[in-house]
Amino acid sequence: MRPAQLSIILEREFLSTYEGYHTPVMLWGPPGVGKSQIVAQVAAKHHAPVIDIRLSQMEPSDLRGIPFRVDNHVEWAVPALLPDVKRHASRGILFLDEITSAVPSVSAAAYQLILDRRLGEYEVPEGWAIIAAGNRQGDRGVTYTMPAPLANRFSHFDVDVYLDDWVAWAYQHEIDDKIIAFLRFRPELLFDFDPAHNPVAFPSPRSWEFAHRALQKFGDHPDLLLGALQACVGPAAGIELNAFIANLDKLPDLEAILRGEPVQPPQEIDLKYAVAAALVGLAIRSQDKANCQQIYGNILKFAGRFKHREMGVMLVSDMQRAIGSVLFEVPEFGEWAQIIGDIMLYE
Repeated sequence: MRPAQLSIILEREFLSTYEGYHTPVMLWGPPGVGKSQIVAQVAAKHHAPVIDIRLSQMEPSDLRGIPFRVDNHVEWAVPALLPDVKRHASRGILFLDEITSAVPSVSAAAYQLILDRRLGEYEVPEGWAIIAAGNRQGDRGVTYTMPAPLANRFSHFDVDVYLDDWVAWAYQHEIDDKIIAFLRFRPELLFDFDPAHNPVAFPSPRSWEFAHRALQKFGDHPDLLLGALQACVGPAAGIELNAFIANLDKLPDLEAILRGEPVQPPQEIDLKYAVAAALVGLAIRSQDKANCQQIYGNILKFAGRFKHREMGVMLVSDMQRAIGSVLFEVPEFGEWAQIIGDIMLYE
């Protein structure tokens, strides 16, 4: 399932805790596809805490607690990491990450916590959702087969990689336009993981964020940039991205486009993707300007000049996802819609 859909599902699960409809959720997916980030985004949207418990690093007593003697009987000290209304909040997300990497004895200790929302005398507060995540067998991670009794305590969702969702996230988090343009140009490289070869660095939504950071640090050091990019996304993808960036000096004058001058789109396909991504980034950064509608209108005029109309549709679609429905209020939007004619723009 695509990340945008999973965000809605997890948000509904979080909001349903007080209504009694919450079902613990298990997210499956290879490393680097953003499982934990989806959980964090849902919690941040509602200003709720996330307690991230890495079960692969725990022993059964870390969950169950430590026994101690009181008179002639034994009681259990509840671990401080478990959700508590006084220490944490009345609502939140208990995130059991790396659950498929936990040894069976720890998984067994989690059974009652997940289904019954309790461990001995401890109870998970009413407003807390339970979400788990793990890698699949075959992803070259340390994984154990999830026992049937534990698996039956979850609703299960596979996390798919979806470029449009990643692009929307990337613009929102100010990922460099060059990275976005490159992945529009080479979408198959958003996630390229072959567990049979057990790569150290490989392209994934997580590692492209690392590449963005490398570009900010080493963009002015060409002799270091290639190695830094390869360290993030692997040798082959790093070479391609570095060559793509080196070719961007042939881009048309972006400021002239924003001023409304009749600039023609480039002929090279990689530069078309690059100019489209750059213009979306400029549109986002223009939202607080007094002449933002004029800038949007000039970008729409430029979008209508693409010989391949699908490229203009991609540009405008990304811009609409980034700045919202205000784009529909720009007079030039209607003119652009007539130009693209039979191509449907949809979310």
